[in-house]
Amino acid sequence: MLTIRFSRIGKRKMPYYRLIISEKRKDTFGNYLELLGNYNPRSKELNLKTERIKYWVSKGAQCSNTVHNMLVREGIIEEKKRKSVRISQRRKAKLAGKKDRVVAELKPGAAGKEPATAAPQTEAPKPQELKKEEAPAEDKE
Repeated sequence: MLTIRFSRIGKRKMPYYRLIISEKRKDTFGNYLELLGNYNPRSKELNLKTERIKYWVSKGAQCSNTVHNMLVREGIIEEKKRKSVRISQRRKAKLAGKKDRVVAELKPGAAGKEPATAAPQTEAPKPQELKKEEAPAEDKE
């Protein structure tokens, strides 16, 4: 299957991407069929060959989620955006547990009141009384 996706080039901490079409299982650093554009995320500069992109999409090429969302934003493809961030099962479980705790803490409080987790407002702590230092013993002669 053919895929339109990004291939990262550029120095470390200075990303620059090529928009390429290649086989889905091939490495993005290897050979590709055609260069369809480039993207600089630092300056948000985007250069696309729209006619070639439309041609490959009409032939059945799939886009990665990030590329798909970018093409939708630029108006080349007229579809809904896709979710491009994936959350692991472990992270989902952790977020669900956190959500359950927040709901449980909010239940005891009545609607319209502050949540039970809010700390009651108190006055600023008073400075502690300074300990009196003992006067040095005077020498008696």
